[in-house]
Amino acid sequence: MSEIFPPSTGKYTSRLNDNSTDKLWMWAFLLAAVLIFGLNLGGVALRDWDEGIAAQVSREIWGGKLNWLYPTIDSTPYLNKPPLVHWLIGLCFAIGGVSELTARLVPAMLTAASVPMLYAIGRELFPRRSIAIFSALVYLTLLPVVRHGRLAMLDGAVLCFLLASMWCLLRSRRDLRYALGAGIGFGLICLTKGVMLGLLLGAIGLIFLVWDTPRLLTCGYLWGGLAIGTLPVAGWYFAQWVNYGQEFINTNLVSQSFRRIGETVGNHKGPPWYYLLEILESAWPWQLFYLQGLYLSWENRNFPGPKLVLVWTGVYLLAISVMNTKLPWYVLPVYPAFALAVGSYLAEVWEQMWLPEEREKDEVEERFDAVSLLPHPAILGVLAVVAIVGCIHFSGVLWTGGQIAPIERDLQLMLMFVALTMTISAVLLHRKDRQFLLVLIWGTYVTLLVFVASDNWVWELAEDYPVKPIAEIVRTGTPAGQQVFTSHRLPRPSLNFYSERQVIVADSATLQQKWQTLGQPYFLLEKPVLKHLKLPNAEVVKTADDWVLVTRK
Repeated sequence: MSEIFPPSTGKYTSRLNDNSTDKLWMWAFLLAAVLIFGLNLGGVALRDWDEGIAAQVSREIWGGKLNWLYPTIDSTPYLNKPPLVHWLIGLCFAIGGVSELTARLVPAMLTAASVPMLYAIGRELFPRRSIAIFSALVYLTLLPVVRHGRLAMLDGAVLCFLLASMWCLLRSRRDLRYALGAGIGFGLICLTKGVMLGLLLGAIGLIFLVWDTPRLLTCGYLWGGLAIGTLPVAGWYFAQWVNYGQEFINTNLVSQSFRRIGETVGNHKGPPWYYLLEILESAWPWQLFYLQGLYLSWENRNFPGPKLVLVWTGVYLLAISVMNTKLPWYVLPVYPAFALAVGSYLAEVWEQMWLPEEREKDEVEERFDAVSLLPHPAILGVLAVVAIVGCIHFSGVLWTGGQIAPIERDLQLMLMFVALTMTISAVLLHRKDRQFLLVLIWGTYVTLLVFVASDNWVWELAEDYPVKPIAEIVRTGTPAGQQVFTSHRLPRPSLNFYSERQVIVADSATLQQKWQTLGQPYFLLEKPVLKHLKLPNAEVVKTADDWVLVTRK
């Protein structure tokens, strides 16, 4: 076994207690995270589905209907998820008004707070501060964490509560009272995304304790904390069952939890290796070091840090991989363990590349040879070439005479930073200069800043018509509370949110039937559909782009 994670010594204890240095690092990580998670939060519209639903539920909680305990969406019961994050977003609406910024602010800041928490976890797990630093830097610059953490979704809050709970659990090995916080964090996860996810993430902590610190399983603080955290969860679920009965059980526990394990919901399916591919596709450039990090953890599996990495990665990935329903953001809770694995490997590379050559030869038989497992510089060179080709493509020089749209200009700038980062990193790596890690981290961070500052970071908005202009004609052209029927192929929760109306998808036959039977129907139609339907006595109320709002004269 390689001696990378030596047992605790007095020197290690003194370093761990160096609170001033750790606080400086945590403040630095928090500021860097607030910048990247807060920049341009309100610059683009809310996306379908999650953001539109979360914002609508939160606005109805904030709207003075006293439905904080029994949330609604479009005035019908919302039974999908517990309402903790919706309460917090609703509070933001009450203080700062309803907007994209206030809808995303709470999830984004909670995710930002998880970055210094990961650093704190690294300090609890590993003897060297460099491992905690590299782990936090990797986590800070993970595209999936940055993008989904900025959205008005529940997953960023889950990351925050998970890391807070895990830190308390690790800290309790030296002060049993911190075990209370671990149980409370478990309750917050359950109040955010349900008991099924809470039980899965809680199982990771318990399995780690069984392997690493079994004495804590008899700690009264741990079970007391679990009782405190579980009490409000049980109270909320009991209140829903009393009020809604079997409907709540069928919707929340069956459809939203158990059914997703055994069935494919909403055509969101994929092979068992779906999430491994998701990591390979999305976690650039850090997946280049992921297997090395897992191998390093396996080689040192008798130490606490590697134990947690292996348990966290193995249990969670196995659980979500056997589920039939596959969604990209389900993999987010594995990224803290991903960052710890990669960070421990990068810290070892950083130290070994600094060692004098003669000392390195003396120690090669005693320690893990991290440098030999580094990816070939040519891989970074290929990424640089791909980025340069992308720059040329979005420049428009080849077919438009150099006319560049704003959205393409943003992409071009981002790819320029990628090309520059990968080129310099490849050269430094070829020279065995450890500064390539600093260039890679800084370049990735700056690239992500450019990305979130543009309108491209919610790229799903380009898959459908711009929602805000269409919502405006619906809101201003119909009476308050009016149901509107549309010919669009799919419902859009964001359209309901912005229009403050319920817009219902209907086929041609249903539209014809509603036109004949409703006293004053309102239809949102594409212009070709309006011609095809040939609605008698149709009057155009408002138009926007290729859409018209019509009613009967």
